[in-house]
Amino acid sequence: MDPNSAPSRELEALLERHLGDVEGYVRRNMGADLSRRESCEDLVQSICREALESRERFRYEGEAAFRRWLLQIALHKLIDRRRFYSAQRRGDAVRASDLPSAWDIEALARLARSLGSPSGEAMLREDLERLATALDQLGETDRTLIKLIHIEGRTHAEAADRLGCTESQSRGRLFLALARLSTRLRPSQG
Repeated sequence: MDPNSAPSRELEALLERHLGDVEGYVRRNMGADLSRRESCEDLVQSICREALESRERFRYEGEAAFRRWLLQIALHKLIDRRRFYSAQRRGDAVRASDLPSAWDIEALARLARSLGSPSGEAMLREDLERLATALDQLGETDRTLIKLIHIEGRTHAEAADRLGCTESQSRGRLFLALARLSTRLRPSQG
């Protein structure tokens, strides 16, 4: 396998194989303070997204080197999140509950519609169109998995049964699918 020649699919396969290692590392090292503020799953998803986004800087030199690289990303993510919450305690950062991710999307959509302003409706429509476009850019399995878990509210066991995989594979694939979706939703840097 040479992830350097075909970075996308092969890197994703490597990520999926090492997802358990990353999740275990994060669980062992996130500490009580961070675990009260963020879920292990969200951190792992963010780590996977960063790995996918920084694949140009990675040079494949075997499984052990890949695992070290991935755990280094995890370490930096944990350090960054601890710094964020430490600054927050000093009053230098926004409270986590004030971040947009703390809001229920449906509630925000209802609020935007109730405001009745054409600009609010247009902004909501643009955001939903961006999300729909990003979802359309994903593979069929990614779209199906996101739909089953996040839209239909199915369990991973049900999704795994539908997709013909194990529950653990369903969880791993969802992490990667959400990381790919998040990457597509980010504004381009150019």
